Amino acid sequence: MSSISLLQQELNEAIVGRENEINFMLMGLLVQGHVLLESVPGSGKTMMAKAFAEAIHGEFKRLQFTPDVLPSDVTGISYFHPQKQEFVLRVGPVMSNILLADEINRATPRTQSSLLEAMEEKQVSIDGETIPLLKPFMVIATQNPVESQQGTFPLPAAQLDRFLFKLTIDYPSQIEEKSILQQFGRTPGKVNIDKIVSLEQIGKWTEQVKEVTVHEDIMTYIVQIVHYTRNHPYIELGLSSRASLAILQAAKAHAFVNNRTFVTPDDVKKVIEPVCLHRMKLSSQGMLIHNLAEILKTIVEEVEAPVEANVR
Repeated sequence: MSSISLLQQELNEAIVGRENEINFMLMGLLVQGHVLLESVPGSGKTMMAKAFAEAIHGEFKRLQFTPDVLPSDVTGISYFHPQKQEFVLRVGPVMSNILLADEINRATPRTQSSLLEAMEEKQVSIDGETIPLLKPFMVIATQNPVESQQGTFPLPAAQLDRFLFKLTIDYPSQIEEKSILQQFGRTPGKVNIDKIVSLEQIGKWTEQVKEVTVHEDIMTYIVQIVHYTRNHPYIELGLSSRASLAILQAAKAHAFVNNRTFVTPDDVKKVIEPVCLHRMKLSSQGMLIHNLAEILKTIVEEVEAPVEANVR
């Protein structure tokens, strides 16, 4: 069994019933993409993020977002040190490999936007000084859709576009819920320290993902899907060029975690919803009669996929 399979197995044992979400988080890490987790309270979002960070043995920071959290609480601050009689730079929680932004939609837009530079350019600017972040750097953000009108600030399109994946976590099945109850009190979410993967190994995987082959027909397939969304009568905000790149990166990562060195049309289809749904917006007319997920599914079905034998 490969080391990446061992990592998946260990995480799946630690977090019951979240195999799909764990795979997408791992794919995000391999391409230094960010993940937005959305579900009701008590569904294990925070525990899953902490277990994931522990498994890769990286620097992990957690920031609980509330309306009074300031941008400097996220990125850092330059302050005057009385003993040294000089200004000292202190970088905030963004100086980590994995930053858990818990309940990100509770922060004000100004604080939310403080993450934009870090997420896109992997650096922060404090008092005119630019500081590179650690490698790899990944934001795992959570939000609760139930309280969307109670003291929260919905993420704007520009912020949502920075997330490679948005994962909606459903309730566990009865069997999974029973396993959770049986595991309670036995250090749930704890990862076996003997199976931790080093940052060096993550770096090697990241380089290997870059070498995954993408046939020109697959690229054409992605472009056709993206352009279809821009010209659909019920879609007001179609997919951007950043979305095209995100689909490509995610498809390569999906192929890699499935032990393949080339991308297939199925790789594109598997990642299309988590990559695209949060980047699109229905028109006012479309909202009345359609569901965005259904429209995207129809678009993917209508765009002819290349023959798999020709894309290897």
